Amino acid sequence: MLPFNTIEEATTFLGRNLTVAETLWFNYSAQKSDYYLYCHNILFLFLIFTFVPLPLVFVETMRSLGFLKYKIQPKVKTSLSEMFRCYKDVMQIFVLLVGPLQLSSYPSIKMIGIRTGLPLPSMWEILAQLTVYFMIEDYTNYWIHRFLHGKWGYENIHRVHHEYSAPIGFAAPYAHWLEVLILGIPTFLGPAIVPGHMITFWLWIALRQIEAIETHSGYDFPWTPTKYIPFYGGADYHDYHHYVGQQSQSNFASVFTYCDYIYGTDKGYRYHKKVLRKNGGSYYASTQDLKSE
Repeated sequence: MLPFNTIEEATTFLGRNLTVAETLWFNYSAQKSDYYLYCHNILFLFLIFTFVPLPLVFVETMRSLGFLKYKIQPKVKTSLSEMFRCYKDVMQIFVLLVGPLQLSSYPSIKMIGIRTGLPLPSMWEILAQLTVYFMIEDYTNYWIHRFLHGKWGYENIHRVHHEYSAPIGFAAPYAHWLEVLILGIPTFLGPAIVPGHMITFWLWIALRQIEAIETHSGYDFPWTPTKYIPFYGGADYHDYHHYVGQQSQSNFASVFTYCDYIYGTDKGYRYHKKVLRKNGGSYYASTQDLKSE
């Protein structure tokens, strides 16, 4: 809750007029508690998990419209009932784990210093912090993901996520409840190290989930804006990881490709692309070829 009752008080505190964005923020948040503002994340996650994958559902079910050429594994078709089952399972974890965890984790948000007041951060500050959050999450997630591909981690936890060897948008958060809990650590670590404004935190949670849905889309669209982000992995990069499955020791990074390159865990993927070129671009090279690296 802002410590101002009027815009005039806020203007006096800042020593300048409020920007349009700050005025909108004041009008919305002035009488709302910080806890209430933090709990917006629950609504954002529900809306993202529900609506962002819907265009991919349309694309998957309406193949006659010409989208099949962008399908990474074109021989695999996921039915509407299978996608709904995936969504239902995701919502079950959301209601039983993610939602309650969000409601109860507010003290940690206050402890690390996520603020809700004025002034609002500049666009450059938001972009810089989001970049740091993505980098920290990507590096930490890389090592956790590698652990989950060990024998114990995979058989007891990570195999649930790999039930989709040809991933779909709804499957991005589809995982064992313990994996959902563990992967919350990399997500929270960036804001804990570089705390920012609540708006930045909202954007971080939203963008990270949207990115995960895109990389699990199963489609490699040439117009995707993320293709212009340096070292970005994308759907094709992560789809290979799912295709190979349990034996995959490649493409562990969640967002970028630099960790896999530095630690040599992209060799299988690069070999796979070489096989694709040799086979004239057919995704389905021999299983033995793909899993021998």
